[in-house]
Amino acid sequence: MFKKILIANRGEIAVRIVRACREMGIRSVAVYSDVDRASLHVRLADEAYGIGPAPSRESYLVIDKIIGAARFAGCDAIHPGYGFLAENPALARACEKAGIVFIGPSAEAMEKLGSKTAARNVAREAGVPTVAGTLDPIANAEEGIAAARKTGYPVVLKAVAGGGGKGMRLVEQEKDFASALRDASSEAQNAFGDGRMYLEKYLIKPRHIELQVLGDKHGNVIHLGERECSVQRRYQKVIEEAPSPIMTPELRRAMGEAAVKLARAGGYYNAGTVEFLVDAERKFYFLEMNTRLQVEHPVTEMVTALDLVKLQFRVAAGEKLPLRQEDVTLRGCAIECRIYAEDPDNNFFPSPGKIVERRVPTGPGIRLDDGVYGGWTVPNDYDPMLGKLIAWGADRDEAIARLKRALAEYYASGIKTNVGLFRRILASEDFVTAAIYTRWLDDFLKRPVEETAIDGNARDAALIATALWHRSKRAAKPTSGGGAKPAAEPVSRWRGESRREQVAREPRA
Repeated sequence: MFKKILIANRGEIAVRIVRACREMGIRSVAVYSDVDRASLHVRLADEAYGIGPAPSRESYLVIDKIIGAARFAGCDAIHPGYGFLAENPALARACEKAGIVFIGPSAEAMEKLGSKTAARNVAREAGVPTVAGTLDPIANAEEGIAAARKTGYPVVLKAVAGGGGKGMRLVEQEKDFASALRDASSEAQNAFGDGRMYLEKYLIKPRHIELQVLGDKHGNVIHLGERECSVQRRYQKVIEEAPSPIMTPELRRAMGEAAVKLARAGGYYNAGTVEFLVDAERKFYFLEMNTRLQVEHPVTEMVTALDLVKLQFRVAAGEKLPLRQEDVTLRGCAIECRIYAEDPDNNFFPSPGKIVERRVPTGPGIRLDDGVYGGWTVPNDYDPMLGKLIAWGADRDEAIARLKRALAEYYASGIKTNVGLFRRILASEDFVTAAIYTRWLDDFLKRPVEETAIDGNARDAALIATALWHRSKRAAKPTSGGGAKPAAEPVSRWRGESRREQVAREPRA
């Protein structure tokens, strides 16, 4: 097993990996940009090294700086986390050249399956159904328009090296194609250092369901069940859950076999995710493969009782998988919310700034993976995700109830968060009945906020605030005869503090 691992990332995923290292007796090494010097992952790691200015292209995306830090610290492995260089085969090759183990797939497998267009070719050759579209990157707008005419509108543009909804654009009319291609390519270039694009036919109201796969260097590949990721905003996942509410044993078996077949065809090992779109008739189509650990991996861990990060370590160290496909069992239901420092009432504008006060939920079935603390300043230079709140229950109803309770307990002042949005979503009949699809949240946000969608605690807090305001007004009025004010009624300090805390805690729904 490794002695020391460098984590080539930041935020909550870096904290997650540091904690796995500590539990396994492995020393952890963090890297940080100038604005991340006081970040939680830096504080928790055994060692930490600065790698440059805040812009990721000058720090977290510079392979030479990552390898240099690993060499200086004497690391024998590097974990890339997700995002940044996680799906860049150049990092895997640089690790190999430096004699450092890359905790992930081989560079060759990453090129076959991490590249969205190459993966579509592998899928078709392996007999895995795919969505109609281009198999190679689009050279220019003219070539893309010709392909879109052949496929038929609407189409969706996607980044060849993409993930996380970045570099994606829905194009419903030909007149919008050139500008959408330009904008998507620019976004992809900034996020991944690769602006190449391809297109797919856009399916109407599909569900997004992905399979977690895990392989070792001895040819063993299994899947760990599915995750439902249909609640998305502008192609960015917002809520994930396992298992999918529409899953049947037959569909899970078919999708699992397809995912494993694809991974085998690409010579894949370590953790990866095969993503599918599922239509109303429960026909599934290969979407892409993420050749890394996913943001939403905790929901799989909660229903399988497996630690995916530790399994990544063991596979990278050359160990065989400790379980077979028939050993994988799913228990209960887990749902995850991605908590962001953003303002849903202001078009989800990022809300960087200092976290003045912070209280986090606990209790049965609750897990919080985050990388922040009270007094820390959320920078404006990176994705504004603060962390992930996960609830597990014996069934979906219990998981939803626990997640509602945890969201009511979550509090962070000094910044805006999207916690109130999750309260609205979990209170909606569509979510409770699992009547969701990939653009459901975009459609949901266009609806007026109904009275029934407002959380009961928020309503109570508003009533308490109104009563306190009226009481303060009455107390401020002088007596009619101009004499002294009547003595104020004794007020319990404990009760007053409790009421003020509740009012402060409840953001707008």
